[in-house]
Amino acid sequence: MEACFAFLQKYGLTEYFRFNIEANHATLAGHDFVHELRFAREVGLFGSVDANRGDLLLGWDTDQFPNDVTECTLALLEVLEAGGFTTGGLNFDAHVHRESFEPVDLFHAHIGGMDTFAKALKIAAAIRKDGQLAGMVKERYSSWDGKLGKEIEAGKHSFKTLREYMEKKGEPEANKSGRVELFENILNSYL
Repeated sequence: MEACFAFLQKYGLTEYFRFNIEANHATLAGHDFVHELRFAREVGLFGSVDANRGDLLLGWDTDQFPNDVTECTLALLEVLEAGGFTTGGLNFDAHVHRESFEPVDLFHAHIGGMDTFAKALKIAAAIRKDGQLAGMVKERYSSWDGKLGKEIEAGKHSFKTLREYMEKKGEPEANKSGRVELFENILNSYL
């Protein structure tokens, strides 16, 4: 998706297009679904979601129905942060497994996919309402709120100026723990 964004930027087309994020295509590109949604949201080009997933062990576009509540919850947190669906929606461009070939299997797959997203939406809304994870993320990246972080985000630095800054400063501060397990445990407490 990042290459598509670069193309749209180069030719001045970002105001005319929005991304349809597909979970399966994200994994095939070596990213994850939530990463692609976050990127699209951050650059203002989030449009819609093609929610089918793939089999991570196969390496091709299997277009399976979504069934991972955790992944769908994180995805819907991004959708909610983007203000919801304003230019598109959630769709399944998906297929049942090769072993599931009768029409009734499509029926069960659609119900299961929608139930997964419905449950994930309730969880995502509860997470946003609670605010604990958002506060932890804000604290984790609080250095970007300082003078240097704001200058970097404003484009006032290059690699050269940052190298000079660090050479003058000397030793960096000790790293802070990312508290990954705590984040995961809190997320799991909602599931």
